[in-house]
Amino acid sequence: MSFSVPARSDPADGVFDIVGVGFGPSNLALAVALAEHNESASPAERLSARFVERQQVFGWHRGMLLDDATMQVSFLKDLVTMRNPASCFSFVSYLHHRDRMADFINYGSVFPTRLEFHDYLEWVAAAFADHTDYGAEVTGIEPVETDGSVRCVDVVVDERDGTASRLRTHNVVLATGLQPFLPEGVTTSARIWHNCDLLTKVGTLTAPRRLTVVGAGQSAAETVEYLHRRFPTAEVCAVFTRYGYSPADDSSFANRVFDPHAVDEFYDAPPKVKDLICGYHGNTNYSVVDPQLIDELYRCHYRERVAGRERLRFLNVSTVTDVVDAGDVAELAVQDMLDGTREVLTSDAVVFATGYRPSDPLRLLGGLAAECRRDERGQLEIRRDYRVQTSPSIETGIYVQGATEHSHGLSSTLLSNIATRSGEILGSVLAAHGAHVLAGSTSRPATA
Repeated sequence: MSFSVPARSDPADGVFDIVGVGFGPSNLALAVALAEHNESASPAERLSARFVERQQVFGWHRGMLLDDATMQVSFLKDLVTMRNPASCFSFVSYLHHRDRMADFINYGSVFPTRLEFHDYLEWVAAAFADHTDYGAEVTGIEPVETDGSVRCVDVVVDERDGTASRLRTHNVVLATGLQPFLPEGVTTSARIWHNCDLLTKVGTLTAPRRLTVVGAGQSAAETVEYLHRRFPTAEVCAVFTRYGYSPADDSSFANRVFDPHAVDEFYDAPPKVKDLICGYHGNTNYSVVDPQLIDELYRCHYRERVAGRERLRFLNVSTVTDVVDAGDVAELAVQDMLDGTREVLTSDAVVFATGYRPSDPLRLLGGLAAECRRDERGQLEIRRDYRVQTSPSIETGIYVQGATEHSHGLSSTLLSNIATRSGEILGSVLAAHGAHVLAGSTSRPATA
């Protein structure tokens, strides 16, 4: 890599400019933006930062890195290109470094495999190893008061060696990611999984007779296809409440909802219009499946019907009423929503591909959470620059990445805007410190 990231150095006064909680793609993009700023900034304008990550190593949805699964966004929506196309941290630079540029061009698609994109993320993250504490967990964020104001906070960290430490900072960026969602009453076990653990647990299966997947989105369909292919003698049952898988709207006009300028438009829109936009375009992301995969599954199902041996079963317009881990099998009660009939599926494993939810961005703030403002709907007030609106006594910048769909739109939890968003957060921090954003940067100054 031609770009040199300085080795970690703690600030002279013991107070960091930024501490990032979580080091997935969002805060990784922020680390890149910060490194590029520091490379060209004067000593007085450079910012110090540390990142804390609970995982032992960098990883992004490792449990679903299926060998043939592809990304659903263009490689140009990487960590940096939308903000700085000339960056040496781009996916194109990664391809050059891996000596695969020509091969990728001949590949003929803007959608790399998920495995390759994960390798790209690891390649970038490796440059920031000296700036990141892996295997460490943030357990709380505590205010540091001076003359009645909170100008910095202490990020309390449980280190991998069992000790506790504190990172004092003027700004904290919360990017704690998404949490696996399970229906009420469902808990994971040796036989009952969330699909986020698919690849880590599938190796425990030996010649399964039946496997069941619950869910109607992309991950559910990918899991069904993968299990059906991996275990050629097993019956694979797909259970979902819809009549069939719904295709993702990946059309050119609909994709504009993920453009950077769409965030500005969404943010300024009235609440009712925001609701309409999310309703109209939820089919770009939620509970939808790539049309090619839908066709592939249907044709497989049809071929099996013609052959007289159906290994791929679809229990559509059906709901799960109960699931029990019985030790050597899991028993799933499925009710047909049309006629009310009930069937119990005895499976070697049940995989719930039921999605994710943003984690509570304020769960670590303790008493500081009461100083964060909420709107008339009870939702967190977040400024356009992703800074949480707080009472005047809180001068520390509290920024949120991910849990902002209600304020910033559908791209909040996706890769689409992380490059631009990182520049906006950096610009906000720089503005608060009286520094200037680099000439030519797309970072937007802080606004209320």
